Amino acid sequence: MVDLLDKYKPLLERMHAVEQAGSRIGPVNERLLSPTRAIINGRDTILAGTNNYMGVTFERECVEAGKKALEEFGTGTTGSRIANGSYAMHEELERELASFLGMKQCIVFSTGYQANLGMMAGLAGPRDTIFLDADSHSSIYDGCTLSGAKLVRFRHNDPADLDKRLTRMENDGGGRLVVLEGIYSMLGDRAPLAEFVEVKKKHGFQLLVDEAHSFGVLGPNGCGLADEAGLMDEADFIVGTFSKSIGAIGGFGASNHPMFETLRYASKPYMFTASPSPASIATATAAVRLLKREPQRRDRLQANSARLFHGLKGLGLQLGCDTVSPVIAVKCEDETSTLVMWNQLLEAGVYVNIALPPGTPGKLCLLRCSVSAAHTDEEIDRIIALFSSVVASRNRVAAAV
Repeated sequence: MVDLLDKYKPLLERMHAVEQAGSRIGPVNERLLSPTRAIINGRDTILAGTNNYMGVTFERECVEAGKKALEEFGTGTTGSRIANGSYAMHEELERELASFLGMKQCIVFSTGYQANLGMMAGLAGPRDTIFLDADSHSSIYDGCTLSGAKLVRFRHNDPADLDKRLTRMENDGGGRLVVLEGIYSMLGDRAPLAEFVEVKKKHGFQLLVDEAHSFGVLGPNGCGLADEAGLMDEADFIVGTFSKSIGAIGGFGASNHPMFETLRYASKPYMFTASPSPASIATATAAVRLLKREPQRRDRLQANSARLFHGLKGLGLQLGCDTVSPVIAVKCEDETSTLVMWNQLLEAGVYVNIALPPGTPGKLCLLRCSVSAAHTDEEIDRIIALFSSVVASRNRVAAAV
């Protein structure tokens, strides 16, 4: 008999290597002190890997909204909106998000991952083709698989390569969906949206922009990359998540398409999953209103991002991209040195993400930081100082060898 889990033995060996280096991927937050600090392994630790871009997770109005929803609506919805019906607050949140984005329709999903599954599988089918940036998130790839559509990958952030692939497939009879991301989650770079829109005008496809890491972050209205580029009207579909800037659990799809609402009855991830819990919906609604009312949070995030970006670059570290972004990735030499640096940083009092192949573009080994509007200047400077200390330690070891 073949043991179904035998195929994971190499993965298990990698996880053991992490533990032997001193910790484990996804360490336990024993207590949260604020949006930017937690007790990890008994130590007060700066959180620089949580994607809490707007720092709203401890805002009083969000917390109180969640408490009130628990008291009035209970702990969960116990079924899908198709089967059990919607709560009024589900529709209220959809209206808030549509208004925030300046779009006519919005559909809320139970997670951000599920939002991509639901949108891809609802929009595209076996006769259609999805053109996908090669560095797209796993949820987008999985959504493409679920859709049954033909998948064509184009080189990362390369409109000319997309143009070439579209030209080769003219008159194939099906619909064509092109999927981009506002901010790519590993390296922090952005899609050159204006150039892609020129390709769209030439070929006439429909465009979906995943604004998971850019919603609330980019643009004069905080709507994301399409907002920043002044091209909201060119984005046929927007996808986003609650787990970043909104500080909750859930996701959404939005559009001005007159038939968009039909996805509620065509997208299986929406139809057959329990709807988001009352507390999650209430906190998300409060957070969206807060972001709309306090655009200065985006200014603070931009300042914090620039401070960390230039500080790490000043140490001679090789970063994921040349553009200031709240996602700042430090490239490392190999998996072993990445694990060592990550553990040293954690022991010194800062938590960052460790990102290793195959979950990274180009098989890169990364230490990935995510910046929050709630970080203080002192916390940003402390992160830089700890990286400096770890780099100096690494250099001393290398010199000794």
